[in-house]
Amino acid sequence: MAQLLIQALDKLEAGDWEGAHRIALEFDGPSSAWLHAHLHRVKGDEEMAREWYAKAGRDPFEGDVTEERYALRQELTSGVEGMLGQKPETDPT
Repeated sequence: MAQLLIQALDKLEAGDWEGAHRIALEFDGPSSAWLHAHLHRVKGDEEMAREWYAKAGRDPFEGDVTEERYALRQELTSGVEGMLGQKPETDPT
């Protein structure tokens, strides 16, 4: 999921807000809700952004949208790296 949310950020940075929004709509969870909040903030819809921040369990971001996008990307990237670093469980039988 994190990799697709990173792709959504890439789409947003390329000017494809709708494409990024479509990806955000596909997932549930705190990271996708934060992405969704960010997207609505970028669009200027602060009321909808606040709703999505609440769903993400976060206060609205204090910095500008560029700073928020960087923080969101960092969180998603660390999640991907964490998943890649996990070893699969072995079957004890």
